[in-house]
Amino acid sequence: MKIKKRIMKAGIIVVTALMLTLSSFSLFYKNRAFAHGGEVESVELDTALEGTGATVRSNFWSFFTDTITIKKDDTVIKIKPGSNKANVNDDVIKLESPVTKKDGKVYVSHHFINEVLPNLDQTVQIEGEAHPLDPLTPKEIEAVINVLKEAGKYQESLRFTEITLKLPDKKQVWDWTFNKSKKETFVRKAEFIALDGKQVIEGEVNLSTKKLVSWNEIDGVHGMVMVDDFAAVQAAIESSTEFAKALKKRGIDEIKKVVATPLTVGYFEGEDGLKHDQRLLKVVSYLNTGDGNFWAHPIENLVAVVDLEKKKVIKVEDEGVIPVPMQLNAYDGRDYTEKVDVRPLTITEPKGKNYHVKGNTISWQNWDFHLRLDTRVGPVLSTVTYNDHGKKRKIMYEGSLGGMIVPYGDPDVGWYFKSYLDAGDYGMGQLTAPLELGTDVPENALLLDATIADNAGNPYTIKNAIAVFEQYAGPEYKHADLATFTEENQSRERRELVMRWISTIGNYDYIFDWVLSQNGTIKIDVGASGIEAVKGVQTKTMHDETAEDDTRYGTLLDNNIVGTTHQHIYNFRLDLDVDGEKNSLTEINPKVEKNQDGGPRKSVMVTEKKTVTTEQEAIQKFDPSTIRLLSNANKENKVGNPVSYQIIPFAGGTHPIAKGALFSEDDWLLKRVNFMDKQIWVTNYDPNERYPEGKYPNRSKTDTGLKQYTADNSSIENTDNVVWMTTGATHVARAEEWPMMPTEWVHAMLKPWNFFDRTPTLDLPKKDSK
Repeated sequence: MKIKKRIMKAGIIVVTALMLTLSSFSLFYKNRAFAHGGEVESVELDTALEGTGATVRSNFWSFFTDTITIKKDDTVIKIKPGSNKANVNDDVIKLESPVTKKDGKVYVSHHFINEVLPNLDQTVQIEGEAHPLDPLTPKEIEAVINVLKEAGKYQESLRFTEITLKLPDKKQVWDWTFNKSKKETFVRKAEFIALDGKQVIEGEVNLSTKKLVSWNEIDGVHGMVMVDDFAAVQAAIESSTEFAKALKKRGIDEIKKVVATPLTVGYFEGEDGLKHDQRLLKVVSYLNTGDGNFWAHPIENLVAVVDLEKKKVIKVEDEGVIPVPMQLNAYDGRDYTEKVDVRPLTITEPKGKNYHVKGNTISWQNWDFHLRLDTRVGPVLSTVTYNDHGKKRKIMYEGSLGGMIVPYGDPDVGWYFKSYLDAGDYGMGQLTAPLELGTDVPENALLLDATIADNAGNPYTIKNAIAVFEQYAGPEYKHADLATFTEENQSRERRELVMRWISTIGNYDYIFDWVLSQNGTIKIDVGASGIEAVKGVQTKTMHDETAEDDTRYGTLLDNNIVGTTHQHIYNFRLDLDVDGEKNSLTEINPKVEKNQDGGPRKSVMVTEKKTVTTEQEAIQKFDPSTIRLLSNANKENKVGNPVSYQIIPFAGGTHPIAKGALFSEDDWLLKRVNFMDKQIWVTNYDPNERYPEGKYPNRSKTDTGLKQYTADNSSIENTDNVVWMTTGATHVARAEEWPMMPTEWVHAMLKPWNFFDRTPTLDLPKKDSK
């Protein structure tokens, strides 16, 4: 029976999950074998099948004859370990190399699929040319630790918040992208950030020479919160007698039922009674009642301050007992015995996918780009180009989330410090949520693994980290020309390619979509879902005497539960290179003027154009009436207009306008984080300026991000510039969002503006109406 179960497990390969395996420098990594005695490279059988729709049929696996049967549509393939022949629908095909078996795994030539299914249009190719921006492989991550050990720098106490590729020179990468035949070599380097206690250490390792290039201790800053710290704060509150006494006042005797949340403490120049040189977290707690939603049971007015070096509670802030809300608020639908009858919606691609993956490079329609996962900001799209009728044109060197913040507006003891810089404080890439087909993403999605370094410096793989899928997006254009007395409908289907990634940070789940359209548009959609952070109050209904005070900073969602007003603000770092690196920020303002050219009209519409010349002049709130462009005055379309891309941070949904920060100018938070108050920033390209909140925002005293980057007010006219675009929402809670928040989307967009000579999608085929 055990043998049968083992065989069944080995035979069941769920290819519909489409886990990618790519080249040695790839983001998506699995072990590969090499055939000895020849130049033929071998891969595991399941790897060879991924992305093809072919499956190993467990009910056809013959344990006694060691025959493996593979099925793809109407094609049946049979192979045997040790044989260099395959039986394909009873035809015998000679293989490039024999099928081999080692440690219970079957290996085939990396050309195997092309041999047995020569007419298959493969989406995924295991072999792909190494890209200079490919993330570190597991061996390279391990090499960093080995170099530190050999250099005598490694200590068991070291904890790593980052081990990543040191990015090569931008010009070299662009040159390689457009002229790969030059065979330019890139020296692989890694950079790391580590903590030893509270000491922050930055360093660089040359992976080619296996040498430590730099080791710098950085003073006056606090490192990122690590996954290790989550367990540390839980252990700290469970061992604190003072915290136990505060819980007992609230009728809570079982400390194991209390769930701690590790929260950054912010900065208030000592007004919060905390020393800046200590590595601290504040803990707000919830009671786990067993209903699957501890977030619905806040232990209000109680905060524990944990010293992460001492791993103990050093202070308990208790502002008085408020009963813990105890009613059922499960979000898994367990209290709905009858479920809605939903019939299946199936998405199929019977002739294969329209995009191709080679290594870390994705090609779709006229788009080509590189994709990697960053441990701090998530997906990074690089070297983005568009093939304009045979001419490959630059659009964006790098695009990614720069940073985000979720500030709350309640001054109470458990709330005033809550202003989460999720990427900079916690590392959103490290908190990537694995994606599920059919719910998180459609069934036709390609799911990609990602390998990053954990806090100990070891490589680990995040399964299903990023999804790629094509979707229908309405008509690209339509016209039925009645004037010519014909009934012919000129309508074309719009398709979009979506790269989706989700990061779960405590109670909230953030969905990030990078969306490419056939017409050259790039959309960035961000969805917030999950569970609102709620506050326990005395009020049961809005008719209670306490209602006005209890809902001053939020909305009563349930008996004794208030959803506190807050904001979700996202900033995107967009290193646009519109047809080249020399760009300028320009504005077009439509306006009304008096008609002076005759006729009965009293007024006319005109446009006023302006070039923004400096970094500080570019800092502005979003005015939807102004058209903002990043333009290349050195390149023109066929009628002489400078080629441009429009910058649109338009929010959307419940909150149609991207609003700035809801804080006074003297508030501590606004002194530290300026990016949230303006929607447009443009800076000169600097490879070291990557985060709008600065490199080390945890407990930062001042803004070391965009405010510092723009302090010298450099010229941004006809230079290599980076656009920083802020969008977001002010979240005023509503009953329909409790206990589970339907995904609330906000948006931003980059749209070609005279970049092309004409409608770029006139070559789309007309679909057969049959």
